[in-house]
Amino acid sequence: MDRENENGYLPPLKTYIDNIYQYDKIFIGFPTWDMQLPPPMKSFLHQTDLSGKTVIPFSTHGGYDVGISFETLKQLCPESEVLEGFSIKGGPERDGILLPVKGERAKETDTRVLKWLQDI
Repeated sequence: MDRENENGYLPPLKTYIDNIYQYDKIFIGFPTWDMQLPPPMKSFLHQTDLSGKTVIPFSTHGGYDVGISFETLKQLCPESEVLEGFSIKGGPERDGILLPVKGERAKETDTRVLKWLQDI
């Protein structure tokens, strides 16, 4: 992951959203990779014209927050209105397996997401 970002690698995508032009508001979600926008998202933003759209980013991370990923997204969408993004730490990891957010933390996450949506 780190090497892909360092080298500027843009992986080819297997799918393309051919009707994205129909939408005025686009939510873009992704996992933060080493505090950066992951290369597949950079590929998507390079090949998709979001000019004139409202772009709403959200991400998960492993504990180091969003880093520069939202700023990179803004740079790749210069003709779009990019709203305040939302980022939250994902579930815990055990032996290399990511676990879901549960219990009180799930309730807190729901509250934070609803507040963010109301704010934007």
